[in-house]
Amino acid sequence: MRNRVPLRGLVRVGLVMVAALVVCGALVQNLLQQPLDLPPEGMVLELSSGTTLRRVAMDLAARGVVSQPDLLVLLGRYRGDAVRLKQGEYQLDAGITPPQLLDQLVAGRVITRVVTLLEGWTFAQIRAALADSEALQNVTAGLSDAEVMTRLGYPEQLPEGRFFPDSYQYRKGDSDLDLLARAYRAMEKNLAQAWQTRDPDLPLTTPYEALILASIVERESGGQAERRRIAGVFVRRLRLGMKLQSDPTVIYAIGPAYDGNITRRHLQLDRPHNTYVRYGLPPTPIASPGLASLLAVMHPEDGDSLYFVARGEGRHYFSSTLRQHNQAVNYYQLGRGREPPQTHE
Repeated sequence: MRNRVPLRGLVRVGLVMVAALVVCGALVQNLLQQPLDLPPEGMVLELSSGTTLRRVAMDLAARGVVSQPDLLVLLGRYRGDAVRLKQGEYQLDAGITPPQLLDQLVAGRVITRVVTLLEGWTFAQIRAALADSEALQNVTAGLSDAEVMTRLGYPEQLPEGRFFPDSYQYRKGDSDLDLLARAYRAMEKNLAQAWQTRDPDLPLTTPYEALILASIVERESGGQAERRRIAGVFVRRLRLGMKLQSDPTVIYAIGPAYDGNITRRHLQLDRPHNTYVRYGLPPTPIASPGLASLLAVMHPEDGDSLYFVARGEGRHYFSSTLRQHNQAVNYYQLGRGREPPQTHE
């Protein structure tokens, strides 16, 4: 005769098991909703390529952030997240829960940084800014400018003026070469778009010539309001076959020896970029122009002024005759003579 378990006993055992499962489920759910034990300022977690979820869980447990690493692993496997973690540098904020942690690691919401390339910077200044940027790999260290351009895929081009000034986001692990490539493409795009909108009959035959002139306008202009007016002066000079006589081109020609003062000897320096000596445009840009300067060159302001001189506070005095210009130089630069008449061109 077989031993039979009373039905009432089976029901009782079943109810106990169900109750236990409910209690365990509630405990697990409670643990999953508990924030990680992070300091108030949070912490940085870095995942390299191939890092497993178990490695992440054990690392966080060792740092006292996770009390149940196995539970985090089981949750990741249940959700299918264990094989979807993305490498990178993560900022874990106080109050984050285990499910939210997994969401962040799977979505790849990594720390981003920003480097700003300023309008009017030379390529040397751009390279220095990238070299000083936190967590950005400086893979071009020790390379010449020509070697950098070769690495970018443009071995026949000179770098000056080729990189668009803007703010660029990057992640840890990105390189300065990555950012240079992005800035190069941005300049190509903005220059091409501006060139397509240019006024007819400009004395410029290629987008590169426009880039050169825009770099001079960028270095000459002290504010947005005067860019088109300054561009108009240079465009008229080019049409008339006059020398541009731009001080920033002299400074560029002097190079690292420039000490803040331009002397008569500097103005007579026979170098390709010195527009006091050479006619026409210099052979390359002298800096990286911003979009406003590119557009100013494509749409210069009409008028008859052929000269301008700084009068302070980023403003200039514009003249249509050499006599009036000399009067303005005496008054604004040398502090002598009478104030020239105000023009409203």
